[in-house]
Amino acid sequence: MGNRFQVIDRFADGAQYIGGRLRPGTSDREHTVINPATGEGIYTYRLASTADVDEAVAAAKAAFPGWSGATPGERSDAIHRFAGVLADWAEDIATVESLQAGKPLRLTTEFDVPGTIDNTAFFAGAARHLQGQAAAEYSGDHTSYVRREALGVIGSIAPWNYPLQMAAWKILPAIAAGNTIVLKPAEITPLTSLLFAMAATEAGIPDGVINIVSGSGRVVGEHLVGHPDVVMTSFTGSTGVGKRVAEVATQTVKRLHLELGGKAPFVVFDDADLEAAAHGAVAASLINTGQDCTAATRAYVQRPLFDAFVARVAELMDSVRVGDPFAATTDLGPLVSFAQRDSVAGFVERARDYATVVCGGEAPGGDLKDGAYYRPTLITGASQDSEVVQSEIFGPVLVALPFDSDDEGIQLANDTPYGLAASAWTKDVFRANRATRELKAGCVWVNDHIPIISEMPHGGTKASGYGKDMSAYSFEEYTQVKHVMFDNTAVAAKDWHRTIFGDR
Repeated sequence: MGNRFQVIDRFADGAQYIGGRLRPGTSDREHTVINPATGEGIYTYRLASTADVDEAVAAAKAAFPGWSGATPGERSDAIHRFAGVLADWAEDIATVESLQAGKPLRLTTEFDVPGTIDNTAFFAGAARHLQGQAAAEYSGDHTSYVRREALGVIGSIAPWNYPLQMAAWKILPAIAAGNTIVLKPAEITPLTSLLFAMAATEAGIPDGVINIVSGSGRVVGEHLVGHPDVVMTSFTGSTGVGKRVAEVATQTVKRLHLELGGKAPFVVFDDADLEAAAHGAVAASLINTGQDCTAATRAYVQRPLFDAFVARVAELMDSVRVGDPFAATTDLGPLVSFAQRDSVAGFVERARDYATVVCGGEAPGGDLKDGAYYRPTLITGASQDSEVVQSEIFGPVLVALPFDSDDEGIQLANDTPYGLAASAWTKDVFRANRATRELKAGCVWVNDHIPIISEMPHGGTKASGYGKDMSAYSFEEYTQVKHVMFDNTAVAAKDWHRTIFGDR
């Protein structure tokens, strides 16, 4: 599946997946998926219309009674088979992800695809472990227990930075809990979401349990979020768009899960291992070409280490090999689109007026001139209230700032609207413990930055949203907790009836 013609063949029937089959969209607009490494169109499809959303929701609604009524073991077995099909298709999925998103093949084959397979296997097991409080006689006269029940049709919207993984994060906990789902991927990167749904059908997951509508956010996304038969919306994307999603969702009082922007601080105390921190900062700021909500974007370095840290990070950034995503030697691919490349470049160019661009700060030429590439960039000298410190750049750009006291370092780290992720670098257990307590983020790493695992939750606070992806905690989002209470006395006149009947 390494070229555009094989992609066209694989999705010849269209880029909508409704009721277990591919079909074309019914809008009057087409969209071309672009390979950002070359600027070449690899697949043109007709976008979904609101009518396609209605059909997808209807398919999910029809599938819900059967899927939610299956035993946890039956759902678990189906999702285990799903993981097996994904493993069989791994090479093709990795290739398509690299084609549509510009990710180095090394990243898709070693991170995106195996991470998704592992997440699928985790939720296959988790489907059998929907937990609640133990049944007991809490009142003395009654037996109470808790049921966890599926909600219904979920309408989710996934972003373009991790098309495969974000589709999995939305779909897997929803279906493991017994829900059905309609997912809208970003229209510029729909292909691996479609493959994911096709793999589910191949594994025997019933038609209509997973549906994909590929269309614009303003038309298809808003219609999906506002649909009266959709009981919950899960959205990953920018904070600005998240506010609009919340506005639409509240009109029908939907449950809402938001994973929004990030501006992760990377706090280096003066006792940290400098080499480890420098390597960690480069890897964590450049992962996925910096298009990661948890990427390290603000390095706060205690002043005794600051100059050495900046010099070493610049040296390491200059050694990163930017190139063809399919070359084995490539470390960093292009950004997802030329619009995103230009947006990142705009942040850097404006920063030249008030800060210093230590390295990078340009698009490479030569063999890479036709792609949406941008060199790894390090900026110093910016003020805390500057644009590059406060706003989400979403590209291969790291800003380094010094601090003096521990109090100041933590205060500066918390001084943005966001709270998705953070890290602290120190050999002192007391400093580390303080940082994990006081850094305002949904995830705090110590002496590392970026790793995630299926068993642990992912989600933020503040303007980074609320709710959790992955882990058993995600079932809090996708199930309804119901209290069931049985009377054990078998008497007509209960003691509490005196509140109505008085002394009678």
